[in-house]
Amino acid sequence: MKTDTSAITLSFDLISSTGFERAQFSIGEAVIAGWTGRDAEAVEKHIRELEKLGIQRPASTPIFYRVAAARLTTAGQIQVVGEKSSGEVEVILIQQSGQLWVGVGSDHTDREVETYGVTVSKQVCDKPVAPVLWPYDEVAEHWDQIILRSYTGNKRELYQEGPVAKMLPPTDLIARYTDSDKLSDGTLMFGGTLATLGEIQPSERFELELVDPVLDRRITHGYDIRTLPILG
Repeated sequence: MKTDTSAITLSFDLISSTGFERAQFSIGEAVIAGWTGRDAEAVEKHIRELEKLGIQRPASTPIFYRVAAARLTTAGQIQVVGEKSSGEVEVILIQQSGQLWVGVGSDHTDREVETYGVTVSKQVCDKPVAPVLWPYDEVAEHWDQIILRSYTGNKRELYQEGPVAKMLPPTDLIARYTDSDKLSDGTLMFGGTLATLGEIQPSERFELELVDPVLDRRITHGYDIRTLPILG
């Protein structure tokens, strides 16, 4: 068997009901699930709105974009080209050593590139993820009560907020992507995002959190966006 030299290693704090553990995960496949809303009519309405802005209709809903695992990062800063990119908070799912873990990340995307190539826009920006994970088994029974939030700027203006119940559940996404009941080991999947509370906008900082009100715990992460110039 050939070694997957494209895989990257990320360190995570694994927090569960039994305690805390630091572990390194080898991730060779990164997947961005898009158009994952449970309300099919709302999804279609949003697709039509974006078509008017020049963004192409997805080939399917949901749709699963592949990006290089090398785009994943737990760093506190990313670099982007130009001033047209922005973050969006999403649940992440990671399959490792036969177990499914859940966390939070940002599908940071170049909005200008998105108008002519959504798949390409997913690839050109790093994908920040929080370096903390929970076992999915511990949240599965109360999944729909979990809350996603994001904030922009140094003043932490609320940008997105809502329950993960607005998106398809992990079991559904996994089944649609794999035609089975689990991801392959070493796979990280983003699970879809919420609508913004205002207009989509770039910012110099983006913060995200996943809140479990039942077990009274949360995962938080933030990163600064350093803009590189476009010279031609």
